[in-house]
Amino acid sequence: MKCKLSIVSLLLLSTVMLGMSTASFSSDDKSGFFSRILSSGKTPGVAPVANPQYLEECGSCHFPYQPGLLPERSWSKLMTGLEDHFAENAELPLEDANSITDYLIKNAADHANYKRSKKIMKSLHPNQLPLRVSKTPYFIKKHNELSRKMVQDNPKVGSISNCKACHTKAEKGSFSEREILIPGFGAWED
Repeated sequence: MKCKLSIVSLLLLSTVMLGMSTASFSSDDKSGFFSRILSSGKTPGVAPVANPQYLEECGSCHFPYQPGLLPERSWSKLMTGLEDHFAENAELPLEDANSITDYLIKNAADHANYKRSKKIMKSLHPNQLPLRVSKTPYFIKKHNELSRKMVQDNPKVGSISNCKACHTKAEKGSFSEREILIPGFGAWED
């Protein structure tokens, strides 16, 4: 009888630990032990870009930022001002602009279920309207230790907006600190 009771107790304890491991760290970048084993760390922080038109039109000039890096209100504002898109004329035919806007809005941070998208939204004031990913409080906090020498004065980086220069899996939506290689400085160590 003691053996059966011990087995039941062990199973119950294992079930509780499994539940804690998969849920208890959901509010930060860490995952529970079992969820790390089951997912092999393959879930990106934001959904990767999955729209060929957006990749072609926007990605031909700059890194195609994942929609989950900004809220809907930011994407709407950016897409209605393409004639002066950061001092460049990026106007598109109306049909193309509407199609891309629809994609960006449907996949914006406030509609996404990815951890970094949620953190970005949590960092914003309700009416805050960032027009650059680099102006979100979350982004600023995550990049506050970088020196000018590492970014602006680094010819292989040049700008804080050049995500793929350091984030080796940025195009896949993964911005994990374990995947950072700063040109001329090596792996990021926090």
